[in-house]
Amino acid sequence: MLEKTEPYLAAAAPASAPVLIVPYMWIGDFVRCHSVVKLLKSQDSARPIDVLTTANAAPLLDYMPGVRKGIVWDLPRKRLAFRQHRALAARLRREGYGQALVMPRTWKAALAPALAGIPVRSGYLGEWRFGLINDMRFNEKTLPRMIDQCAALALPADAALPADWPLPELRVSPEDLARWRQRMGLPADRRPIVALAPGAVGPSKRWPGYGDVSAALGRDGIAVWVVGGPSERAIAADIAAGQAHVRDLTGNDLRNAILALAAADAVISNDSGLLHVAAALGRPAIGIFGPTSPKLWAPLNPLAAVVQAETDVPCRPCHKPVCAVGHHRCMADIGVDRVAGLARCALAGAP
Repeated sequence: MLEKTEPYLAAAAPASAPVLIVPYMWIGDFVRCHSVVKLLKSQDSARPIDVLTTANAAPLLDYMPGVRKGIVWDLPRKRLAFRQHRALAARLRREGYGQALVMPRTWKAALAPALAGIPVRSGYLGEWRFGLINDMRFNEKTLPRMIDQCAALALPADAALPADWPLPELRVSPEDLARWRQRMGLPADRRPIVALAPGAVGPSKRWPGYGDVSAALGRDGIAVWVVGGPSERAIAADIAAGQAHVRDLTGNDLRNAILALAAADAVISNDSGLLHVAAALGRPAIGIFGPTSPKLWAPLNPLAAVVQAETDVPCRPCHKPVCAVGHHRCMADIGVDRVAGLARCALAGAP
């Protein structure tokens, strides 16, 4: 039987009991959750922190300081799959978690932590999750940024939010990079490398100028790597067509993209998960924003540049995955020369 909803009590679980983070599984949101890991570690450096993850996002955890381990579990989407939730709950129960921070606001996200009997389950009201969530928060609509909503769960309900959250961080060792480059057959020829991340969720967030900016960089003797998942293979093939300086590194394994971004000297990316990865790696990243607001969705980590159309586009930001008016000017009006120039500045370390 699920427990009655009750106020947050720090003493409801042993202070040393591990914490489970249940993050959003989109790559950018998953990277954001490292701010929560660092916040929890600042409160108690010895307390173990685990993260529930899908197999796709799991490679990120290998490069996140402060995470003990990932609980890899792929639950079916768009159906309840109660048997799989019960199996996950049994897995969680063995870990002896004292608290779960349930960031998604769905009923399903809270089910396994509740079935596992985790004493404190912090989350927002969402889909009327009374009983599933027993440290209920009701103020997410007053917190416009996702990072504010997620990180606030690591604090008592009445705590004032800090002016700044800890920055997400991904660390890749030089040894890992060297082994990866050797495995991928990537020469260490000292040419500067710009990684392109042309994918995004929805066509309206995809800038159409990557092929042209790649050609412009190639004329300067710059190597170009294209990174992304399987859905970006066709885009990468178009960019690489007839351009010997371009290497297509798209594929099924997120680890390749992480290591490619870590090895690059600069990155050009749409508003996508890989922009967050590049920023958390500390790479000079140029973020291209069309229908989405960088104030709400840009990485917490500093970017080398934020690029938006300089012309007046009254329908921006619409936050729609497909351009509703058809002209896509918020992306089409961003010039190739401007982006290429910013990439050259990033390579030179110039502001």
